[in-house]
Amino acid sequence: MADQAPRQPVRRKARDPERDRRTGADAMKAGYAKSEVKNQAVRDELQPLTEGERPLVVTVGAILSAVVALILWGSCLYALVTGADAGGRSVNVFQWGFFALVISAMAWGMWKAKYWAVLGFQMLLVLLIMAGVLGLVTAPTLLQIVSTLILTAGLSVLFWFMVKAMARIQMPERPGS
Repeated sequence: MADQAPRQPVRRKARDPERDRRTGADAMKAGYAKSEVKNQAVRDELQPLTEGERPLVVTVGAILSAVVALILWGSCLYALVTGADAGGRSVNVFQWGFFALVISAMAWGMWKAKYWAVLGFQMLLVLLIMAGVLGLVTAPTLLQIVSTLILTAGLSVLFWFMVKAMARIQMPERPGS
């Protein structure tokens, strides 16, 4: 160790703050421009839906929504006929019926490949994903942790594929534009 030559100090260029500021802004603009080129390339690749066409992921979402709507309608009917209660409290059939109506409308809209329905379904997916992640904090058993992770991962994958489907559906033109 003693017979090694002493290290030479590294010489650095004097910094010009004006040049650094200019370079930072230019680098940011170049980064945005590069991203926009990639975005435009992806947009150019997209094929608009033909009349009556529906992406597979939207069909899956519509079927899931329809199943949930049927379960909700059945639960409402059961609670109405039997006067059932949940946790010792009576069930507000009107609230559940309204939720069933909204989910039914979303299922119909997704079956017709409507942008608003897919957007609403994605919003619901985000809320369920967040609930799943937060549920991991309070999950007391390994089985609940694993099942919550599987459910959250499945919902996340569904959300991911919905993004491209929404780009293909594309938002309708605004009136007057």
